[in-house]
Amino acid sequence: MTRLKGKVAVITGGGSGIGRAIALAFGREEALVAVVGRRRAALDRVVSELGQADYRALAVTCDITQEKQSKAAIEGVEREFGPVNVLVNNAGILSVSTIETVSEGEWDEVMATNLKGPFLMSRAVLPSMRRKGGGSIVNIGSVLGLVAMKQRAAYCSSKGGVTLLTKAMALDHAHEKIRVNCICPSIVETELVKGLFSDSEQGQQDREARVGTLPLGRFGKPGDIAELAVFLASDESSWITGTAIPADGGLTAY
Repeated sequence: MTRLKGKVAVITGGGSGIGRAIALAFGREEALVAVVGRRRAALDRVVSELGQADYRALAVTCDITQEKQSKAAIEGVEREFGPVNVLVNNAGILSVSTIETVSEGEWDEVMATNLKGPFLMSRAVLPSMRRKGGGSIVNIGSVLGLVAMKQRAAYCSSKGGVTLLTKAMALDHAHEKIRVNCICPSIVETELVKGLFSDSEQGQQDREARVGTLPLGRFGKPGDIAELAVFLASDESSWITGTAIPADGGLTAY
């Protein structure tokens, strides 16, 4: 039995990395998948992958930091597939900085993408979920929304906001059978992370040192996060809301 059969799912940042993995996993579970992002070519590639496996999918170009675009994206998905059951707020950006080194512009961009985007997309999807009689919102936060590390001031601030936004929304909308949960990954092998470590000897040493902080001894894979997202989107998690679940290789067990 497929776990998401017939559910309409919207995934932001769906063109690559974790978002792509979630889209493919949702397709496998027979959801109707809408991948949302700014880069049309990347979205089209994911839709093509889903189509080759005979999964129904739709690419939606949208800047999630703009309210009109967020609302239009949800309305377009509903016209194509019907009311939305699942929203995955995955789109995000990284900032390696302290409060002294981050520019005001970069700070604003991080907050807009990582925190304002989930706020706008979640607000846009609520009427659709109400028409469906409920739904599941899955925020892709970060372990750095639970604990901090050096040179991540803006990023930690934005992801800490996602953690508490998740809990606040869960309380506000539980009576409508709209569940809200947050996945908090540590470092996951994506295009974004590959750029953190150079091919130099020092870069590889830095990578090995980072792996050494994880009790399970490896970075995460996009599929690790995707499988948890499937669970939180499915009816199997129908009594779970307001959680921030670390998917972190054991990092926060220390």
